[in-house]
Amino acid sequence: MSLEKQCLEKGMRMTEQRRIIARVLESSKDHPDVEELYGRAVKIDDNISIATVYRTVKLFEDSGIIERHDFRDGRSRYETVPEEHHDHLIDLRSGKVIEFNNEKIEKLQEIIARELGYQLIDHRLELYGVPLHDEKPNSNQKDS
Repeated sequence: MSLEKQCLEKGMRMTEQRRIIARVLESSKDHPDVEELYGRAVKIDDNISIATVYRTVKLFEDSGIIERHDFRDGRSRYETVPEEHHDHLIDLRSGKVIEFNNEKIEKLQEIIARELGYQLIDHRLELYGVPLHDEKPNSNQKDS
């Protein structure tokens, strides 16, 4: 379901600026912060202020339709609430965020919780790393 539709179902008044911010968030393939969202939104409507983006992101987060992540880089990043659970690997050099899902990790977390006397209700896993092999400056490799 689209972010716009989720907002409407939660009874939010959807101004044109909120619609634009929702579309920008929904089309993001990365985990943008407010500054990045603002930069993308003003390309569509240059009347959108940074304050509007901050207020809208807070409203969306409080409504449970987007998630905020703090990946140790001093800025909050956002993504739509995923339909399927995933975890994150953060490249500490580039800041790139890689989403992944691993059944072994999921099962191990449940086992650990059970061994400690708990039923796992929810979790968030963030891995931080650097590439094993640095690319050479004149490499012919392309970013993916």
